[in-house]
Amino acid sequence: MDKPESPPPAGTAPDDLLLFTPVAMTLTRVDGWTTERQRAFIDALSRMGVVAAAARSVGMSATSAYKLRERAGPGSSFVRAWDMAREVAGSMALDRAREIGRERLSAPIYHRGRQVGVRHYWDNRILLAALNALDRQESRELRLVHAAAERRRARDRK
Repeated sequence: MDKPESPPPAGTAPDDLLLFTPVAMTLTRVDGWTTERQRAFIDALSRMGVVAAAARSVGMSATSAYKLRERAGPGSSFVRAWDMAREVAGSMALDRAREIGRERLSAPIYHRGRQVGVRHYWDNRILLAALNALDRQESRELRLVHAAAERRRARDRK
């Protein structure tokens, strides 16, 4: 059984994503959410920003990741690390989209089969696509969080 680790020492940089208390598991499974796998998942999530891809990278499913998050509880350090990792990944993606959006593109201008000039322009489609993707992702996560809360309420009513 994975023993929960003590919280990070006082004075530790709050932005260090891997300094969180892993979710304690009642059963230890070799193919389950071990402490190492939880840390690797948060690290992958901070780089990828997509729960399904981060979970796959550690050999788990997105469904089991969301169940682990639900089990950890709303105020746990695992959930805080998860949320912070998503913010870091989203910020990095937006920064890259902004970089690409600021780069001028060039297209040759042809007249009668010969290049007569070059047209320079900016293409903001990638920036708009990144913003739309972040918006869809946030909406999808809100639906999952609401569904998990509804399941908890239904379970508590029994």
